[in-house]
Order: sequence, then structure tokens, then C-alpha cells
Amino acid sequence: MTHTQRHPLSTRFVSTLTTATFLVAASLYSATASVAADAPSVPPGTEATASAPVELDPNDPDLKLPDGATLAEPKVLDIKQVVEDQSGDERREDTNSDVKFALQAEVLFGKDSAKLSAQAKSRISTIAEEIKAQNATKIRVFGFTDNLGSSAHGDVLSRRRANAVHGVLEQELNDSGLTYEVRGYGEQYPIADNSTEAGRKKNRRVEISFPRAES
Repeated sequence: MTHTQRHPLSTRFVSTLTTATFLVAASLYSATASVAADAPSVPPGTEATASAPVELDPNDPDLKLPDGATLAEPKVLDIKQVVEDQSGDERREDTNSDVKFALQAEVLFGKDSAKLSAQAKSRISTIAEEIKAQNATKIRVFGFTDNLGSSAHGDVLSRRRANAVHGVLEQELNDSGLTYEVRGYGEQYPIADNSTEAGRKKNRRVEISFPRAES
């Protein structure tokens, strides 16, 4: 029987190579784990998959404007800011072009009434000061109701309430150069769900809006 004698140097070389391989593998695993720990979490099932880059043809006719066509003028998007007092009785909306106040009917009038209270007149006076500050020349006063009762009754009541608010604004501003648009929309254009009392309360309102001063 022939015995193969293993050279001591070969044994040490294999052992050293095995140890080095293990250390390299461990280092790679450690680096991978470190990157994974620093990466943002991704919900399961939404991991990104590698794909070849999409090549675009610059001569594709679908990417070109038709002859004679031009790009539209740049437009600044309208941003709306809404501020509502804690009770929800009054809300102010500001956009790039307009200011709008919405006063709930309970703050201004008694039930099924178009007679303004003293507190209501004070609130309208404050809005009149804002109209002066914005140098507005056109003012819109719109009345709204909930969907209880007949539609015809809501139309009449909302118009009477809008007229009452308009009357106070005219006295406060006392400017013949102002233009008013006064309308009663009744139950049209609700801003909340009419199936709940909380929603109906928001819908019973008078809105006063006017353009912002140009900066």
C-alpha cells in the first residue's frame, strides 16, 4: 500500500488560505449589513427592482411641439390658507388673489331670522376694516342655508341675510366707489355634511369675499 506524505508547508498554506477566505467573507457580510442598516426602510413587497435605463429618442415627434405651437405662459399656483376660530363660528380663507370670511348664521342671526345682532354688527365692522386695508373695490356677499325646510324658503332666507350683512358693510365703508354683488344661494354649495347638525351648522353661513391688494 502506498502512503502519500503531506508536506507540512502545504498544510500550513491551505490553513492560511482558508482563514483568509473566511476573513474576507466576514468583512463582506459586515459591510453589507452596515449598508442595510443605514438604508431607509421599505414596506414589504415594494422593494425596488433593477431595470435597464430607458433610452429616449430626441427625434421622436411625440416629444416635439407642433409647428406654430408655443408653451403656455408660466402660472403661479393658487395657495389657500384657512384659519378658523376655536368655536368654528368664523373662518377666514386667504389665496393669492382673494380674501374670504365665512360667518355662521347663529353668530349673526336668530333662528329663521334675518335680523342682525349687536355682536354680529361688531364682527362685520372688523371685516370692513380688512376690506379697507386691502383697498378692495368689489365685494361679494353670499348667503347660504342648510337643506332643512323647502328649497324656496332657503333661497329667500339666505338672500335676506346677505342683504342684511351688505347693509352694515355699506354703512361702515361709506364709499360710493365700491361695487357689491349680493346673492342668496339657499342650500346650494354646502361645505359640510347636511346629514348631521354639526355639518348643517357650518352650511348656515354668510360669506364676504373681496380681492387682495396687489403687492
